[in-house]
Amino acid sequence: MWRVHRHIGMGGDQIVKAIAGDAVERDHGDSLRAAARDEFKRLRDECAPLEGAHELVVELKRRGLVVVLASSSNQDDLDHFLDELAVRDLVDDWTTADDVARTKPHPDVIRAALEKAGTGNAVMVGDSRWDIEAAANGGLETVCVITGGWSEQELRDHGAVAVYGSLVELRAHLGETPLGAD
Repeated sequence: MWRVHRHIGMGGDQIVKAIAGDAVERDHGDSLRAAARDEFKRLRDECAPLEGAHELVVELKRRGLVVVLASSSNQDDLDHFLDELAVRDLVDDWTTADDVARTKPHPDVIRAALEKAGTGNAVMVGDSRWDIEAAANGGLETVCVITGGWSEQELRDHGAVAVYGSLVELRAHLGETPLGAD
């Protein structure tokens, strides 16, 4: 389980090989990904938005920022979570699996989000090593929250420019981050 835990947040096209090796990826990768999608769909309604997620998006928009959700989820899952977070009409755009060839830690999702935002001047908000690496590989800094099971020190060691205990705490200190800079 520790090996699985350390790869949460890595994209589905990367995780099987990272956890189980080349042979398992070659022989079972597609069937494992299909089973994971089916299992996740059964459990998806049990997922609840993190406290402060909606309010953070509202505050970012109030500050005049363009907000693009950088996701490699399928459109069905993303639609579900846009509605759960009640941000569909707040965010400027989003990415899906259709927009990327490779998932995190590759920068494809970052590049797709930047293209949709119409800028290269952006900051990633994330909660895992994989978010930080994808952002860095796409030329961005990452502000992190400790919601993905990674410690503050681990996130800093991987390059996070700031780390907060929650989205509520991040929103309270937004002006101290690259997101709050003029």
